[in-house]
Amino acid sequence: MSTDLFTPLSFDYPSPYPFTICAGPCSAETEAQTYETAKQLQACGIRLFRASLWKPRTRPGTFEGVGEEGLPWLRRIETELGMQALTEVASPSHVESSLRAGLHTFWIGARTTASPFAIAELAEALRGTEVTLLVKNPLNPDIELWEGALMRFLHAGITQIGAVHRGFSTYGKGQYRNTPLWQIPIELSRRHPELTILSDPSHIAGRRELVPVVSRASMEMNFSGLMVEVHPHPDEAWSDSAQQLTPAALVSLLDALDIHPTRNTADSEELRALRGEIDRIDHELLRLMSERMKYAQHIGTIKAKAHLPIVQPERYRYLIEERLREGKALGLEEGFLHELFSSIHEASVHVQHTHSHSES
Repeated sequence: MSTDLFTPLSFDYPSPYPFTICAGPCSAETEAQTYETAKQLQACGIRLFRASLWKPRTRPGTFEGVGEEGLPWLRRIETELGMQALTEVASPSHVESSLRAGLHTFWIGARTTASPFAIAELAEALRGTEVTLLVKNPLNPDIELWEGALMRFLHAGITQIGAVHRGFSTYGKGQYRNTPLWQIPIELSRRHPELTILSDPSHIAGRRELVPVVSRASMEMNFSGLMVEVHPHPDEAWSDSAQQLTPAALVSLLDALDIHPTRNTADSEELRALRGEIDRIDHELLRLMSERMKYAQHIGTIKAKAHLPIVQPERYRYLIEERLREGKALGLEEGFLHELFSSIHEASVHVQHTHSHSES
């Protein structure tokens, strides 16, 4: 029996796919555009509709959403098309206006999740209401901040809570708009195995041609479903035009996904045998890592007696270059090796520093 504080989300309208699919435009631009998008998605069997009414933008002068004007548009979609509509809320006034209009499904954006003050205000505004809430990860890769936001809403009495992984803002330009850093949502799932976690491939990818790739990667990592941006005419969209799909492209993407998320995988004998080998290798890696740290302790003692600095840049450069060269020859990925041996070196420095001070 699970002791997780969270429970899996149940939406008013179940997905016709073996996973949750939420779709709709980045922004509700006009009533006609919003309704047309919803109607096309409804014809495809999708019942969970997303559209931003308030858009937090980095620079002034850009389209910041239609605001309260769009609330009746979303209610019309719910009443006429039988869909469950959700929008982003970033302030208590957004919550109050949306609840008055009859909406009860919302998401919290990345910029808002990054602010505990904003989350506390929103949690108080939602206290005592029966809503469904999705919380996107913060802009920066901080799992404690993300988990903390989820817990604030839980403590405010909101029981229908899920998370959305939309990637993280990191230094430099990479393949994606937002770096996935998959290990963070995977760790969140480890901590809370009952928590519904959707992936937002649109914001991770940043370009529509990469959305299918990210979607497949998400489902391979056992996400509960997808939140995808869809527009009838993506190139004409008023915001995030590069990452939005047409409804037809979304259907093609979903039909190509043959991976079903599951909480209980029935392992085959072959899988159990292979995992047993991995466990054996992991035990050996831990033994070797312990042995390596003992050598680091001895080095720390020698450096302390000789009054040498613990960190020696030339040695570090040599270590990284050699391990990358050796690992590449073994078919290992360079980025993984760099991160691994940087972490090992950092741990060794800590061991040397701690041991040298304990000896003095």
